[in-house]
Formats: sequence, structure tokens, C-alpha cells
Amino acid sequence: MTAQDLVQQSGLGERKWRRRSLWALLLLIPLTFAVEVYDSIKALLADNDLFARRVAWGQSVHFGGSDWKLTDLRGAFGMANLPPDSVPVLADFSVKVGDPDLQKLWLGCKVMLIDAAGRRWAPTSAVTLKAPGDVQTCTSAIFSGAKSGDTLNLRETFLVPKDVTKTIRPAVGLASERPHFLLFQLEKD
Repeated sequence: MTAQDLVQQSGLGERKWRRRSLWALLLLIPLTFAVEVYDSIKALLADNDLFARRVAWGQSVHFGGSDWKLTDLRGAFGMANLPPDSVPVLADFSVKVGDPDLQKLWLGCKVMLIDAAGRRWAPTSAVTLKAPGDVQTCTSAIFSGAKSGDTLNLRETFLVPKDVTKTIRPAVGLASERPHFLLFQLEKD
């Protein structure tokens, strides 16, 4: 075998590996893109309440291992020292505990108000109202030590603009149920 034959063979081998590398890139680039997109979509779905499960007034629905029921939604009028054109709103729930592992099932518990335009309000600590001793917030209920069959009374307080009080609806989201969340309808709906 001559030196020229060796050079020619090495050139053929090099071209063959280049072609194989290009084919591998055609497979690896879309695969890498798919993995990155999958992780982003998974994070988006895990952290956000995207799909509403509508709950009729007075109906109890199983969610996060427990049965949730909206018992009251009302404004607290006549309070001083509030921003102009704002109203404190109280949302009361009765929750019958099914699975007592609330620290796992209720992790990331989020009670919110949603208006007709899709805007959301989180509970506030700017307004403090006296509540009966057996009333808890969603977060404090997680660590209450509730047992299966116990009924928890939950209340969250919100501060919303007066003009949205007719269209707001309470909603509940839990990490164990995301991207789904409960959207409670009112008696007049």
C-alpha cells in the first residue's frame, strides 16, 4: 500500500465520519430542544392554576383529598383606614378532611378571587378582622393536625376594588391538583 492510498483511505473515512456526525446532529438538536421544552411546560403546569373546575353554589367537591364547599362570600363594609374605593371581602369554606396528609396534599394551597376579566387577588394581611376561634386560613390548616373526618372552617380575607365585587368568584388551587383548580360559583350565578 502506498502513501497515496493511505491518504485516500483516510479521506474517505473522514468523510464517512463527517456524514455520520451531521446525521447525529439532525437527531440530537431536536431531541435537546424537546427535553428543554418538556421541562419548561412541566414547570409551567406545576406552578400555575390553569384549568378551572366549576363548582355550583352549595355543592361540595372532592379536591386534594378533602371535600371543599364554599359557605359564604361577603364584603366587610364600614371599616376605616382602607384605600379609597376598596372593599374587604371574606371567603369562608367548610372542608371535610378525607386524607389527613394535608402537608403533602395541600402544599401550595392558594385561595384567590377571580373576576370576570380573569384578574386574580390573593389574600391580604392589610385587613385584620376578628374571627371565631375555630376558623383557620388555608396555610394554617395544613399544620393543624386534622384527622380524617374532621371538618375545617377556613376563611381568607381579600382587599379588592369596589367595582369588581359583583363579578368576583372564589377559587382554590393546590399543588397536588395543579394545573386544575376549583372555581366556585355564587348563589346568583
